Amino acid sequence: MTGVLAASSSTSSVNPTAVLISVGIPFVLCAAIAVIVWAYFRLQAHRADAVAMAEYRKLAEQAVVNQQELRTEIARLTLKVEAVEKLMRDVG
Repeated sequence: MTGVLAASSSTSSVNPTAVLISVGIPFVLCAAIAVIVWAYFRLQAHRADAVAMAEYRKLAEQAVVNQQELRTEIARLTLKVEAVEKLMRDVG
């Protein structure tokens, strides 16, 4: 009886295909999950960038409108200063 046990234990070998499958499938699944998670967070970052760019665009449009208003105001002030200078030349 002991000869049978010794013979059966010495003939057991590891099947490389079984090891490859049992290690390879979980590895591929984990890699796929990692890629999906990475892609999701990258998408979220792009969405946040798009929102920030929209805010910057609104801010730039407001800046242009304010600059145009300031130029109009400066033009009116320039006309008033020229009128005051003319008045001072006429008086003085």
